[in-house]
Amino acid sequence: MLERLNLRRRLLLFFAAVAVGGSAAIGLGAWVAQRHMAEGAAGGAFVQAALIGIFGLLAVVVWVWLLFDEHVGRALIRLAAGLRSQAHAEAAGRFDAAPGRYLGDLGPAASALCERLAATRAELGEAVARETGRLQSEKDRLETLLSDVPAGVLICSTKHHLVFYNGPAADLLGAAVGPGLSRNVFDYLRDAPLRHAHERLTAGGDAEAVSDLTVATADGARILSGRMRLLDGEAGGYVLTLRDVTADLAAHAGQDRLLQEVFDRIRRPAANLLSVTGVLAEDRDNAALGQALADEAGALARSVRDLAERYEVSRGNWAALPATRSADLLDGCKARLLAGGIDLAAAPGEELILRCDGFEIVALVCAVARRLAASGDAGAFTLGVSGEAAGALVELGWQGRPLAIGRLESWLSEPVDPAMPDLTGRGVLATHATECWPEPAEGGGRLRLPIRSARAAGRHVPAIRRRVVYDFDLLFKSGDAALADTPLDDLVYVVFDSETTGLLPDEGDELCQIAGLRLVNGRRVAGEVFDTLVNPGRPIPPRATEVHGITDAMVADAPPVAEAVTRFGDFAQGAVLIAHNAPFDMAFLRRQAAVTGIAFDNPVLDTVLLSAVVYGRTETHSLDALTARLGVTIPEEARHTALGDTIATADAFLRLLPMLKARGLVTFGDVLTEVRKHGRLLADLNA
Repeated sequence: MLERLNLRRRLLLFFAAVAVGGSAAIGLGAWVAQRHMAEGAAGGAFVQAALIGIFGLLAVVVWVWLLFDEHVGRALIRLAAGLRSQAHAEAAGRFDAAPGRYLGDLGPAASALCERLAATRAELGEAVARETGRLQSEKDRLETLLSDVPAGVLICSTKHHLVFYNGPAADLLGAAVGPGLSRNVFDYLRDAPLRHAHERLTAGGDAEAVSDLTVATADGARILSGRMRLLDGEAGGYVLTLRDVTADLAAHAGQDRLLQEVFDRIRRPAANLLSVTGVLAEDRDNAALGQALADEAGALARSVRDLAERYEVSRGNWAALPATRSADLLDGCKARLLAGGIDLAAAPGEELILRCDGFEIVALVCAVARRLAASGDAGAFTLGVSGEAAGALVELGWQGRPLAIGRLESWLSEPVDPAMPDLTGRGVLATHATECWPEPAEGGGRLRLPIRSARAAGRHVPAIRRRVVYDFDLLFKSGDAALADTPLDDLVYVVFDSETTGLLPDEGDELCQIAGLRLVNGRRVAGEVFDTLVNPGRPIPPRATEVHGITDAMVADAPPVAEAVTRFGDFAQGAVLIAHNAPFDMAFLRRQAAVTGIAFDNPVLDTVLLSAVVYGRTETHSLDALTARLGVTIPEEARHTALGDTIATADAFLRLLPMLKARGLVTFGDVLTEVRKHGRLLADLNA
């Protein structure tokens, strides 16, 4: 019956209860006083009556206040929090009007408003989706093109913070946890070459200028050749393209060392030979000198032979030869010979990727085939490519007379193509550090040409990560404000969660899983995720396995606690940490400080306290309750997994952010001041 009364009448009932209760208390006091007066105790009767009236009135007021607080005050707070969720967190379809059941039409009116808001959002969303579909399609095509660029590409702000990187760049930087948006590029590359190149470009004032540079990764494991160009526009920043030249530099260094050794090893025998021959010219009958001459000549010959063999082995590493598919090489030979009226049957075989200049090899093979056909000694040509050890073997076969070695040698001294008179067959072989030779074959002959490096197509191919990560709004972030004055949207967050062997880190319980993800510019960054099982160094109790599903067998090969915590510390460097019931997780991380050297002194936000700021302390603030209020769904299979709970916490935080800003909590300092008022809540939770 009360729920059918309007709000004004319900408020009237509260005051009527005060009036009736107060009157009853006074009446009771008067009745007691009258009884005592009849018995002749007038003075005590009046005092007793006054006390009964006062305490009775106080009891009535407290009782009415409790009713008013429960059915009006708290109900209004809950309705306001629900409306704020609808307005800012977009928890469509989840507005709960039940707290307003005693507030008359306010609950239904709020429900109707939320339903209309949800419908309007849906209509607006459809319109925006239609209008942005074409732009999204173009954006996806552009991302696909950029992801296929084989060079590493970075875009950095004027503060040298990353705002763009592609898959090859992530591979080149070589960091254990990978690059991250808004992180300093000097965390991955030595700073001096980049600073000098940037200073040269900014001092020159030419927007079209580029600066070539060579830079090492921060760990010194790789040497990268790069090119820097400034970005146009007021945002500033620069584009950096990178290529790994570590192997090239090593090959050239090996070439220099070999040449130095050539001179050192030949110089002494040559000097000795010169001395011996001088003495021998004066004394032709001295047998000892003849033997010495023979020994020195033999030593010199052996040195020359040894050095020549090493030169043949290593010289192929000095030329940057492209990758050529065996099928393309066969097809190129067939097309070129067919154009000259020579039929060639290509023998299909295993698809190989050859490290060779396909044009030069095709030109050499076709030159030999054309000369054989022109001589009239050969016909019915076949060509095949087969794998051989770490390389491959190109084999040209024919019916007719075998080819003499001397004849082949004369052909190799001639140009392989009239259009390129400087390119001889011998030059092609020298470029590829190989030789070719003729052999007799059944019914004819064949020419064999080894390729030193080859691999099977489709296997052992280094994968190019087809993705690009970027947020160009970061170009406009100054990042100069103190932490307390920094707007919430300008901070970088790492949301994390852990699973453990138990709840008591001080009594030996340890981590068995850590997961985290980065939030930059108010959004989750795809690919910037940390997730690892951890070997706790102790058995995982069955009761813990029942919660998170992690067994001893699953963590047997996982990194130990110190290593996993160190890697997570690198991942979270410079970010604000966010967790649900953060003191619990932080205790497990900080107890490793003596081993890892990482203090985890990052600023920390707790979504339990943020929930209390938005919804009030009297609500339930578990992760399940918070995500349910905000419309965040946690798949059952992901609940109580570190990564699943991390994603849920991150989504909840992103929906709490606009609600905090709507309450006037705009900067990190504003939020920190507010959450400190609810610190007792965590103490009660972890008690």
